[in-house]
Amino acid sequence: MCDQDTLDEGRRYEAAAALSRRRFSALSLGAALALTLPSGVRAAPVQSRRVVVPGAAGPCDAYFAAPTTGPAPAVLVWPDILGLRPAFETMGRRLAEAGYAVLTVNPYYRQTPAPVVQAGDQFSMEAVRARVLPLARSLTAETTAADATAFIDFLDAQPEVDRSRPVGTTGYCMGGPMVLQTAAARPDRVGAGATFHGSRMVTEGDSSPHRLIAQSRADFLMAIAENDDARAPEDKTVLRAALAAAGRPHEVEVYAGASHGWCAIDSAVHHPELAARAFWRLLERFKGVLA
Repeated sequence: MCDQDTLDEGRRYEAAAALSRRRFSALSLGAALALTLPSGVRAAPVQSRRVVVPGAAGPCDAYFAAPTTGPAPAVLVWPDILGLRPAFETMGRRLAEAGYAVLTVNPYYRQTPAPVVQAGDQFSMEAVRARVLPLARSLTAETTAADATAFIDFLDAQPEVDRSRPVGTTGYCMGGPMVLQTAAARPDRVGAGATFHGSRMVTEGDSSPHRLIAQSRADFLMAIAENDDARAPEDKTVLRAALAAAGRPHEVEVYAGASHGWCAIDSAVHHPELAARAFWRLLERFKGVLA
């Protein structure tokens, strides 16, 4: 999950930009309105709705968006440490416009409904950290694997989902390891996974998320922030080695100029150009496997 280095990075960025809460909310709205598909990708008409889906431990609130043009491959989205919120609903809808039936979930449903933060909140805020860190620490590889199984079962039951196609999954920040946990829990269904500024993808011991790659059958895209790579430069090498050893097609790239959190449209370090590039690589990876 986000750590002290991420916290310091966010504080430096916010101080340099002199972002007030009100001004940041306005910028977030502008980023959301400007969120469009890459050139050459025609947006499909989409219907979306907030849903309550069966989780492993009870009802889970989530956001579902899918093309109206017919059944589409399913994608399960794991948000970052701030959880399900309007920014991730917008990002889920954008992915649906690219031709996928997308379920973006509240990973904290066991404790509280979404959203757990207010518009403009950042991890650098002490009150926000006090709110989200206990929630994040309550999650384990086991809870994620159980939830992933339930969420994919829900997707497969939806008429908007083409069950003949593999499932994709994406994750941001703490959602990065959840992608690996999902792919390992449902190798029968997950054909592609993508992580964006994933945190703690490589840890000490046998429980490290990267060790789950061998249990998967998925292709992977891993987009790494430059400052994350600076803190743990060997992680990309370990990830590439694990992917190669498992025989999994993959792309592991460090995005120069990107800070941890750069893909989330409401992040203080959102980088529209580099986020668009990462999204384009996601579409290319999914197109080769899911579409």
